[in-house]
Amino acid sequence: MTQSSVEPRTSSEDAGAGSRPPAGRSWLDRYFHISDRQSTVAREVRGGITTFMAMAYILLLNPLLLGGEDVEGSVLSQPALITATALAAAVTTLLMGFVGKVPLALAAGLSVSGVLASQVAPQMTWGQAMAMCVMYGVVIMLLVVTGLRELIMNAIPLALKHGITMGIGLFIALIGLVKAGFVHPGKATVLSLGPTGELAGWPVLLFAVTLLLIFMLQARNVPGAILIGIVTGTALAIVLNALIDIDPKSWTSGAPELTGSAVSMPDFSLFGEVQFTGWGDIGALTVGMIVFTLVLAGFFDAMATIIGVGTEAKLADDKGRMPGLSKALFVDGAGGAIGGVAGGSGQTVFVESATGVGEGARTGLSAVVTGLFFAACLFFTPLTAIVPAEVASAALVVIGAMMMQNARHVDWADRATAIPVFLTVVLMPFTYTITTGVAAGVIAWTVIKVAQGKARELGVFMWALTGIFVVYFALHPLESWLGVG
Repeated sequence: MTQSSVEPRTSSEDAGAGSRPPAGRSWLDRYFHISDRQSTVAREVRGGITTFMAMAYILLLNPLLLGGEDVEGSVLSQPALITATALAAAVTTLLMGFVGKVPLALAAGLSVSGVLASQVAPQMTWGQAMAMCVMYGVVIMLLVVTGLRELIMNAIPLALKHGITMGIGLFIALIGLVKAGFVHPGKATVLSLGPTGELAGWPVLLFAVTLLLIFMLQARNVPGAILIGIVTGTALAIVLNALIDIDPKSWTSGAPELTGSAVSMPDFSLFGEVQFTGWGDIGALTVGMIVFTLVLAGFFDAMATIIGVGTEAKLADDKGRMPGLSKALFVDGAGGAIGGVAGGSGQTVFVESATGVGEGARTGLSAVVTGLFFAACLFFTPLTAIVPAEVASAALVVIGAMMMQNARHVDWADRATAIPVFLTVVLMPFTYTITTGVAAGVIAWTVIKVAQGKARELGVFMWALTGIFVVYFALHPLESWLGVG
C-alpha cells in the first residue's frame, strides 16, 4: 500500500474541494481535517449521534448471544456483559476517530459472538475464549502490517465470501428464533414451532410483534428502525407484564421490570479475564481452527465496509484508496484484542456507520462522538438490562435477513458457483457451526474446479485451505486409525 493511500489528503486533494480553507482554524478542525473534507463540527456531531442510534442495539444483542454457559457451567452476568460490550465499543470507536480519523464506528461483531457462543464457550472457559479473541485480533493486525490481508481477500473467491456472510446471517437468525422460543427442538421432528407445534405464551407473541414492527419500519426506510423496534417492544413488554398476570418463568431473561435506579456503576468483572493456559485437553488443532474461524468471521466484511462507507463519504478515490485506510484496518484488527481484554467479544466496523455519513459525517470527529455515547452507556446498565430476550431476539432475525441480501451477487445458474455457496450457507445453521460451512464450501469449490479442468485457477492459498479443511473433516477417522483419541 502506497503512502498516498494512507496519509490524509490536503484540501486540494479532497474530492470536490474548493478554495483553500480559511486561516485561523481551530485545533479540532486542523486535527480532524473538518474543513478539508467540506464538513462542519455540527454535521460531525449529528452524524456521530445518528450512527450511535443506529447501532445501539448491539448493547442488547451481544449479551444475549454470549449469555450461555461455558465448559465449566459458568453463566456470565448480564450487567457484566453489557459493561464489556459498551466498554469495548467505546474504546475501539474512539481509537478509530482519533487514529484512523474516518467516520467509522466499531462494536462487537455478531458473527464473532456467534462463533464464541456456539463453538468456543462449550469447549473452554470464558477466559480462554477471550484469549482466542486476542489471538485472532493479533493475527489480523499482523496481516494488515504485512499487507497480506488484501492478498488473502483477493485469493478467496468472491462468491464464497458472499456465501459466508449469508450463512452467518442464517445462523444468527436461527439463534434468535431459538432464544425467543419461536423454534424449539421437536419431539417427532428435529425442530418445531414452539414446544408443541404452536406458539406458547405472551413473550413469544411479543417477539413476533416486535419482528414485524422492525420489518415494517425498515420497509418505510425509517432511520434507526432496529432500535425503535426494540424500545417499542420493551415498552409493550412492560405494559403487558403490568396488566396481565404473566408467569415470570415464561420470560427467558426474567420479567421486564426496572427496580431501583436506572443508573449504576459499571460491572468490570470480565475485564482482563484472559487465560492463555490450560488448553491441553482441547488440542492444538482445535485451537488453531477456532482462531482461524474467528479470523474468517471478523475478516471479510470489515474491508468492504470501510471502503464502502469511505466511498459514500467521498473520501475514497477512483481506485478505492482513502486517507487513513491502513490505520482504519489496523484499528479494526486491534478490535479483536481489545474486545477480548474487555470480555465482550471481538470488535469490528459496523455498516451502520453509513447512517452517520448520510447525515453529513466525513471525519473521525463523528466516530469520537459515537464512542463517547457508548462510554456513557456504561452507567445505564440497569436500563439496558430490562429489555426482554424475546424482544432482542427479534433484532437478531432482522440482522440475519439483512445479511441474506448478498444472495443477489451470486450466479445461481452456474452450478460450479452455486453448489459451494449453497453448502456454505446451509451447513452453518444446520450444523450450528460456522467452520463447517466454510470448510464444505472451500472443499466443494476446489473439487469442482479440478473436475472442470480448471485447477490452475486455484491459488496456493485455496489449496492450503482445502488441505486444512480435509484434515478438519477427517480428524476423527484419522485419530481412530492412528489409535490416538
